[in-house]
Amino acid sequence: MCSNPLSEQKFGELENFINKLPANRSSLIEVLHKAQHIFGYLPEDVQSFIADKLHLSVATVYGVVTFYSYFTTIPRGKYVINICMGTACFVKGAGDILKEFETKLNIKAGQTTADSKFTLEVLRCVGACGLAPVVTVNDKVYGHFTVAQVDDLLHEYAEKEVSVVE
Repeated sequence: MCSNPLSEQKFGELENFINKLPANRSSLIEVLHKAQHIFGYLPEDVQSFIADKLHLSVATVYGVVTFYSYFTTIPRGKYVINICMGTACFVKGAGDILKEFETKLNIKAGQTTADSKFTLEVLRCVGACGLAPVVTVNDKVYGHFTVAQVDDLLHEYAEKEVSVVE
């Protein structure tokens, strides 16, 4: 663990969660979800901590983290924007929507803005083909999305930041 008090608090929260579960492989996915919720991502020190607490090898933990696309080893922005690139969404203009987000945010898919506010990702399919094209922000789904809506969506989340500060 690191000497940063905030990190110590986060590791303490994770340890309390782990202590309520069986210390074995069957708890790993649940613990990884909780850890990513707490830390925002799963850096090496968090993976090592989990491996130690669950009596697993670091390689086992790392293997699970890198297998599932939900988990990330790099920090993500506060708002993760996903553009579905499944067939239905792609045919209905998802590629143009992605390009517009990349232009407006000045990042490429897989990157995070310098202010850590937005991460831009692509998904293969969200299972909502009837709503194509689909964009999600964290857990919120936006169906029948258009290029013209990009500015409005970014403004909506920028406003959330302003209202939190006030």
